[in-house]
Amino acid sequence: MASPDSFDAKPILSYLALPPNYTPSPADAPIDFLERHLYQLAPEILRRFSSITTPRQRAVLAAVRNRRFRFVNADPKELSLTFAKRQWPELWEGRERRGQVEGQEEKDWAEKEFLGGGVKSHVGKLGSLLGGYEEEREAERIRSVRREQAMHDEFIPEEDDESDEEEDESAPVPPEPESLEEIQGVFLRRIRERFIYGLLSTDLYDSVDWDDTWDGNNQDDEDRWFAEEEEI
Repeated sequence: MASPDSFDAKPILSYLALPPNYTPSPADAPIDFLERHLYQLAPEILRRFSSITTPRQRAVLAAVRNRRFRFVNADPKELSLTFAKRQWPELWEGRERRGQVEGQEEKDWAEKEFLGGGVKSHVGKLGSLLGGYEEEREAERIRSVRREQAMHDEFIPEEDDESDEEEDESAPVPPEPESLEEIQGVFLRRIRERFIYGLLSTDLYDSVDWDDTWDGNNQDDEDRWFAEEEEI
């Protein structure tokens, strides 16, 4: 990220017919400046602020959050289940069920895309076979992780075991989603929330944050969406 000293604020102030000593300064207090003048600046000028602000910092601006909200609410392919799992695999918590997901993807690919989806009788068998292989590979990976964890636990001193048990008994255990649909829903909700609050690693922010086509008339949409999600 560029330093305020290297940020040329003169063209921005000139565009708005503001004096050189105007405060808040676009260079020294960019968020405060955007709070006042975001709607007055053209997108090509606003993009300059990407060099001195982070997506997380810009999330304090209601106008920016609302643009992000309307973007995710449009179900863009960049935040779809398939794209999101590949882009942010560290946020996917399918655990054992992940093998089922990957297996289904292998099966769908074979049935719909392999050889153009033709020769259905053979492709159907191939899809089931590939799906089974992928699911078994993921299941074996999970078993291997558990074996390694079990071997590690053998070397934990007895007093540590007791303290761990006490902590485990007192600490609340969050309910685990039961179905694949629930797992996917929780994952997509996490992706959307993290995007809105500037916590994802993606270039999408530079296009969404400064795009006034995502402006709407109802400023309460974002708050209502989160309230509805919390009730689910």
